[in-house]
Amino acid sequence: MNEKLNMVATADASVIRGGGMLEMIDLRGVYDVWCIRDGVEIWRDSINNVVTTVGKNAMLDAALAGSSYTVTGPYIGLISSVGYTSVPVVGDTMASHSTWNEAGNGSNFPNWSTPASNARATAAWAAASGGAKALSSNASFVIATNGGTVKGCFMVFGSGAVATNNNTSGVLLSAGLFTGGDKVVAVADTLNVSYSLAM
Repeated sequence: MNEKLNMVATADASVIRGGGMLEMIDLRGVYDVWCIRDGVEIWRDSINNVVTTVGKNAMLDAALAGSSYTVTGPYIGLISSVGYTSVPVVGDTMASHSTWNEAGNGSNFPNWSTPASNARATAAWAAASGGAKALSSNASFVIATNGGTVKGCFMVFGSGAVATNNNTSGVLLSAGLFTGGDKVVAVADTLNVSYSLAM
């Protein structure tokens, strides 16, 4: 009896490649904030903020249809611990941010004398570089009348934006809370704020 064994080896390979190309733009904003008391820095913290949906939309309109778009501001404001219930979210707007309040309107401490009594600070920008844009000088709030607890910062810009405290006009670009928790400021402290936005 004869047995035959036929051995056969085969190999197969294929490469599958995607036909599309995807590029994502991620906006990352950071507030750097520090407090000066009697000429000495007493604390420093940062805020990795939320860039709101309305803020992104306004930036896209400004970039892609800039000839018909007017930028007012931007202005920087502070978030008070008074009346605070939850973090800023992407769906917040200046007219609707029910979980947090702007500081400085007399009862939402702290209050400040500079910039003008409880006014928002005007942001001044340096030229964009390396895919980022930053303030050319710090915004400064000189605390007066009442100290208090600051939870974070926000920025408003666009048509209708004003420096007036508690005004709901304009576009809420960004808002966020300190990474290290709430910060206390006292009368005569100076709160300095810097901001940069990168993509």
